[in-house]
Amino acid sequence: MGQWRSLAKEALDRTAIVANFLCLLHVTSNYLCSPTLVYGPSMLPTLNLTGDVLLAEHVSPRLGKAGPGDVVLLRSPVDPRRTLTKRVVGMEGDTVTFFVDPMRTDTCQTVVVPKGHVWIQGDNMYASSDSRHFGPVPYGLIQGKVFFRHHGNVLNSSSTGISSPYDS
Repeated sequence: MGQWRSLAKEALDRTAIVANFLCLLHVTSNYLCSPTLVYGPSMLPTLNLTGDVLLAEHVSPRLGKAGPGDVVLLRSPVDPRRTLTKRVVGMEGDTVTFFVDPMRTDTCQTVVVPKGHVWIQGDNMYASSDSRHFGPVPYGLIQGKVFFRHHGNVLNSSSTGISSPYDS
């Protein structure tokens, strides 16, 4: 009987260790920092068309510290199952002027970002579905602020930070 009790105690101890690890993993990836693989043309030239690995921290957006120029991960306002990677262009109260459809016309429109919202755009205005299409986005949809990017071939590339393609 003592052998079974010892075996059961060891199994319970190992299960507790695994459960603690999974809880720590959940808290870290949802509330502190998480890696994300992103690809597509909407953030060219800042992000690679064939894919970049980004690290996004989740504390700043919760504290209201995401602002203009920041690359953020956000829940899509059109399809909540998708996560978008875009740049914050305007905050509540800001006036934003943008091309309505840069592929067909050079018509501009100006909007004032309402309270509790942000204006987001992809760096590649010709291939990005963003606030120009679905309007200002509630600040609460921002899930993380990107602070690190590993670009190019993940195995053979150096790491750089995120900057605006318009920086000198």
